[in-house]
Amino acid sequence: MIERYTRPEMGRIWDLENKFEIWKEIEVLACEAQVELGVMPAEDVAVIRQRAAFEVERINELEATLNHDVIAFLTNMAEHIDAGFGVDEPKPSRWVHYGMTSSDLGDTALCYQMTQAQDLVIEDVRRLGRICVRRAQEFADTLCVGRTHGIHAEPMYFGMKWAAWAQALKRAEQRLIAAREYSCAWGAISGAVGSYSNIDPHVEAYVCEKLGLVPDPTSTQVIARDRHAHVLAVLATVAATAEWIATEVRALQKSDTIEAEEPFAKGQKGSSAMPHKRNPITAERVCGLARVVKANAQVGFDNVALWHERDISHSSAERVVLADSFIATDYLLGKLEWILDGLVVYPEVMRANLEKTRGLIYSSRVLLELVDTGMKREDAYLVVQRNAMAVWDDIQHAREGATYRERLEADSECVLTAERLDAIFDPHAFLARADVVLERVRGLEF
Repeated sequence: MIERYTRPEMGRIWDLENKFEIWKEIEVLACEAQVELGVMPAEDVAVIRQRAAFEVERINELEATLNHDVIAFLTNMAEHIDAGFGVDEPKPSRWVHYGMTSSDLGDTALCYQMTQAQDLVIEDVRRLGRICVRRAQEFADTLCVGRTHGIHAEPMYFGMKWAAWAQALKRAEQRLIAAREYSCAWGAISGAVGSYSNIDPHVEAYVCEKLGLVPDPTSTQVIARDRHAHVLAVLATVAATAEWIATEVRALQKSDTIEAEEPFAKGQKGSSAMPHKRNPITAERVCGLARVVKANAQVGFDNVALWHERDISHSSAERVVLADSFIATDYLLGKLEWILDGLVVYPEVMRANLEKTRGLIYSSRVLLELVDTGMKREDAYLVVQRNAMAVWDDIQHAREGATYRERLEADSECVLTAERLDAIFDPHAFLARADVVLERVRGLEF
């Protein structure tokens, strides 16, 4: 992922320095496990632990000739471990990578990196969830119009939007936690085809325990890529949730709506040509990067099928998509946090928009009240729709005209009393049961 969309903490997880540091620790831990088995002398492994080091630049230099990143890494580490030993002396580095294959090192380290990255994304989601719970209460009684198909539907409370987002983020948190356990936190040090031919399973168990991983029960040399596909799919789902929220912010910020808008910082410029503009550029960035994360999930699915016990067709692809998906998800969640925490809300505009259709949003209650009087539903529907279409016609032609209630009062077939109409056209009465939605979110913990 380009630096523009990389936050430092997540970026450090995916840089080469961190990857090789994990590689180093795995190799040293494997040697320590071999000491317990009596395979390696403790004094040599003590030297390995003390002297093991690497330089990214040197590894890159070696790889340019060797065309093998693991061998380049091991060669560089041996240069440090064996420094000062005589030409004819046994070198401690001979024990490094003993009985292991490249995937033992690379796959275990990659899973460890995924757990590190997953922990950051989980915290991102939790911070967002707490914001949504708090703001759901803040706007628990703020009236706005609900829209279906983009058309005014019925009154609702603005807090209900935040409640829906909070619940979605709770689901995101649960999916991320499950993916961390079932798809990230695995390790495998089982040899060339996963048969432990040259290495005792104790080494795998020892290394995994020290890293907080679980040994893969049936690695074939690689850790099966359905796990990685699951991780990418979960990240794509999280990104899609963020995109949904950001899309709603963008829709609410339209000049024709302007019920809420993302923060506009002091000194910010909205357009190079039109100085009046305050564009939802950050919400749009969230949506754009979500497309990248969603597209990367397909690569994860394509990486599941490998030839026989292992090929490396997955390797080049996942070097890109795993890092990019974690980095982009972390970044877009951070931007969404900034948007939602500082979202500017305009309750007066919401109330004006609520009344923009001159009472049409109460039609469902009118229909039910007419049915309650004993009118057939089909007949009631005709009365309700006939008057509603007349109001729509006035609105669409920008004509002054009667409100929906006034037309109903003038319709001889509408048998509702003024008292019943008062109750129908009261938005708070309309929302008498809406608190159940907000009550459910009050108990959410992130």
